[in-house]
Amino acid sequence: MQRALFSRSALLAHQAAATLDSQLAARSAPLLHRLDRSMSTVSIPPPACMLRPLEVPLRYLFGPGPSNVPPRILAAQGRPIIGHLHPEMYEIMNDIKRGIQYIFQTENNMTIAMSGSGHAAMECAVFNTVEPGESVLVGINGIWGERVAEIAERMGANVHRMVKTPGGYFSNKEIEQAIEKHKPVLFFLTHGESSAGLCHPVDGIGDICRKHNCLFLVDTVASLGAAPIFMDKQNIDILYTGSQKALNAPPGTAPISFNDRACHKMFNRKTKPVSYLFDMTCLSNYWGCDGQLARQYHHTGPVSGFFALRESLAIVAEKGLEESWKKHKEVAAYLYRGLEDLGLKLFIPDRDLRLPSVTTIAIPEGYNWRELLAYIMKHHHMEMTGGLGPSMGMVMRIGLMGYNCEKTNADMALHALADALKNCKKSKA
Repeated sequence: MQRALFSRSALLAHQAAATLDSQLAARSAPLLHRLDRSMSTVSIPPPACMLRPLEVPLRYLFGPGPSNVPPRILAAQGRPIIGHLHPEMYEIMNDIKRGIQYIFQTENNMTIAMSGSGHAAMECAVFNTVEPGESVLVGINGIWGERVAEIAERMGANVHRMVKTPGGYFSNKEIEQAIEKHKPVLFFLTHGESSAGLCHPVDGIGDICRKHNCLFLVDTVASLGAAPIFMDKQNIDILYTGSQKALNAPPGTAPISFNDRACHKMFNRKTKPVSYLFDMTCLSNYWGCDGQLARQYHHTGPVSGFFALRESLAIVAEKGLEESWKKHKEVAAYLYRGLEDLGLKLFIPDRDLRLPSVTTIAIPEGYNWRELLAYIMKHHHMEMTGGLGPSMGMVMRIGLMGYNCEKTNADMALHALADALKNCKKSKA
């Protein structure tokens, strides 16, 4: 009897459900028809390029960056993604912070990696330490000083420019005179001016800035790991670099550090920084630098990029900074001799002022530099570049940095140049 009741109940429930389903189906039919019509009337078809597999050529990146990435770092970037707010991610970020402190030679707590290229760190430095109307002094002897001046002007600073032609450098006396005249809150200088191949002297400038209550901001995107820099010993207030040069990580992350003087200026502002993404009040918490127990969501960091940066910093730590500096200097000297043997003229005459990671040569007389570079790319699958910004049309640039910093690569570059000089047309003029 009980089984019969259950069976009948099940039958009634099934009939009720079937009735309800048919009613719902009838009601939803017009909607489904409209959806079908909307899906079937896509007017833009899938692009043909997206239906083909990704193809990337193998190139020797012997320009000013990015440089070729070693397999170990590529493998690190290919590890499984984890959440950007996971405890394991915080540990990796802590490792990155300690690695940056080592390569910068600093004990600054306020040390992080920006989510972006070197330009992100450049803007972060200016946006956080300068307020509208304040005076900023910029040393310009290539493109990077020009960029900082543009950035500072866009956010309302009163920008003063010290200008030298590409390859020129500023004496400490010139810098102090300009600081005394313009009374800036910030002075910017490029340590490794890759557009001209110059490594600018830094000693003593930090002392001048402290004497005049001015922050000292230094760009080491092209020089870090290739030429000595000591953030604390040289009294540099703000230092930044990029991941894709001598550090050998892919582009997309940018280490930066602020000392206590810089922190006092940027955390006692009258106005908020013009950028939310680059606001160090938020970023200092995201990176665990503000003393708070909990880290709050600010933005989604480039997880894979941080994996790669962490591995690149580990490689530098394992080999040692001194060894990295020594190797870049030795390979650069080897390249210089080879270039001179080809009859080429080095753009920076003073050997002590040459940037070890990026070598500049004067454009060979009678040659079209674009034709030379195009020939090298076509026949040797090798990137070298011309000038950039104010050095355009003045130089050709060869970069051997990080993973690419080997004498065998210098030989390849010299062979490609010799081949181009032999086979490209030279004007009779």
